Amino acid sequence: MTQILVAGAVSLIVAIGLTPVLIRVFSKQGFGQEIRVEGPESHQTKRGTPSMGGVAIVAAIVAGYFAAHLAGYVSDKVSGEHADGTGPTASGLLVLGLTVMLAFVGFLDDIIKVRKHRNLGLNKTAKSVGQAVAAILFGVLVLQFRNQYGYTPASEHLSYARDINAISLAGIGGIVFVLFVWFVVAAWSNAVNFTDGLDGLAAGSMAMVMGSYVLITYWQYRNACQGGAAGREMAAGCYQVRDPLDLTILAVAGGAACLGFLWWNAAPAKIFMGDTGSLALGGLLAGLSIVSHTELIAVVLGALFVAEMVSVVLQILVFRTSGRRLFRMAPFHHHFELGGWAETTVIIRFWLLTALSIGLGLSLFYSEFKSLSG
Repeated sequence: MTQILVAGAVSLIVAIGLTPVLIRVFSKQGFGQEIRVEGPESHQTKRGTPSMGGVAIVAAIVAGYFAAHLAGYVSDKVSGEHADGTGPTASGLLVLGLTVMLAFVGFLDDIIKVRKHRNLGLNKTAKSVGQAVAAILFGVLVLQFRNQYGYTPASEHLSYARDINAISLAGIGGIVFVLFVWFVVAAWSNAVNFTDGLDGLAAGSMAMVMGSYVLITYWQYRNACQGGAAGREMAAGCYQVRDPLDLTILAVAGGAACLGFLWWNAAPAKIFMGDTGSLALGGLLAGLSIVSHTELIAVVLGALFVAEMVSVVLQILVFRTSGRRLFRMAPFHHHFELGGWAETTVIIRFWLLTALSIGLGLSLFYSEFKSLSG
């Protein structure tokens, strides 16, 4: 529990403390956000607001994660014992690595935007290639590194609240699984990127989703089949998940980083996270869903991000087939703005929808556990 608290505290402090430094540096360098001309008129006042605030989010996550393990190491030395989760694990490091790699892709996109003073950075092909490289590397490695119980960080089955054994993704020498990971990573990173269009919307929503993963992964740790808090083989309903406590630490660091950044990103935003932050957070969510075996539950928890991405896809499909627009503007948070809703109204209501979807997702997760454990 101490490590969890350290991860959250350090991540929060770094995010809150580093973000204003970035605001001053980026403002001095002229690293301001360009705004789409066809967007809501009220957004034109945001032109020039510093971007690339995701640097603070990623730095906070990394700092919080390793500070927690440093605290665990010190505690072990003082007590002379080795407690659960006091060292970094394969699962945690792989998810963190995916997060950092996607942050780098987003940083390249952001730096091109601010250098060339345009709203578009990397072209679609370059960004997709960057996401694919990160996802494929993660997909290949996440099936390696067996622990003493024979568990790898991920499994080759589609997962709901745990593996669905009837649906295997192990075809063609593991290629099907890698392609699935590619899809999941690309989908979540793009979904969070689409959602990051209003002050604090993505950061606040992601903080709540990370909070739900703190509960899920810690519950998996407390009810692990092997090596969990019980320290023994458990009855029906236990989870065959590797390193759940380390995933809890990572989720806490991610959630705290979002909250610390939200202090400066809430309306009126002093800084935007940019693609550096949105791609990184999407990768963090994708990675956590895969290694905690909850890919389908994640769709419920992150329903807002899914809806934002679907709105863009539908807008494109309808326009190309009929020449008409389904929404006034996509992603669909702009649809409500153009319909007369104040930006803060859209943000708060979307946060409420996120809270509701998280409540539903956690209920489904717990009910699945109860149905198996009796």
